[in-house]
Amino acid sequence: MHTTANGITLAYSDTGAGLPIVFLHAFPLNRTMWAEQEAALSSHHRIITIDLRGHGESDAPLWHYSLDQTAEDVRALLDHLSIAQALFVGLSMGGYILLAFYRKYAGRVKGMVLADTRAQADQPEGKVGRFQMAQTAYKQGPTAIANIMIPKLLSPATIQTRPEIVLRVRKMIEGNQISGIAGDLMAMADRPDSVSLLKQIACPTQIIVGELDQATPPADAKLMADQISHARLAIIPNAAHLANLEQPEEFTKIVAAFAGELA
Repeated sequence: MHTTANGITLAYSDTGAGLPIVFLHAFPLNRTMWAEQEAALSSHHRIITIDLRGHGESDAPLWHYSLDQTAEDVRALLDHLSIAQALFVGLSMGGYILLAFYRKYAGRVKGMVLADTRAQADQPEGKVGRFQMAQTAYKQGPTAIANIMIPKLLSPATIQTRPEIVLRVRKMIEGNQISGIAGDLMAMADRPDSVSLLKQIACPTQIIVGELDQATPPADAKLMADQISHARLAIIPNAAHLANLEQPEEFTKIVAAFAGELA
């Protein structure tokens, strides 16, 4: 399905009925990364997955990107779907967007799952790395980005023994436009530090991290769990940054239990 939000076309899926659960995907993927969660959870809940600005079937305008702008896209989609309040699941960049959304629209967040993400802003070397990756995308295209990102997203064991997951991630990355990849790198590099926001989060919060996540390691998850009141922390064994793809049953089980309590 498609709708217009803030001057661009957004693609999304809307399945099932019940408590709305809105899934916000990682960089540089798309909404199909949630296929297992959507299939498993839509029998009891209303599942919304979104191709965020710059990704998948949504528009990827050649212009400045920010996480606040993407949060506004999400808000516009919720308005379009007449969803006043939802449970949100944000993984990696999706977690950054969820924190940006909460900063502006806390009342619309019934609960949140922060997965394989962190509250800290980029350090200077991290910003340089994003700048360099944007130049690589511009000069060499999405395939070069896939080559850089796959070892950061998946565990060595998955890369060696589960070619179907590697191919699926590669297809998602290679399906994105350079404007979207570069725009999101700019948005992530510019994002504010959210550590001070954590103590203000009042909604039920579940934190999930893959034990092998190198991009946003368990220490980052523990920092959030310690700062957010009554937050729970789940560490998924044998999973790296894309915990929902590498261990989909375990990830879905945690979200399902959390959603069941909220509902």
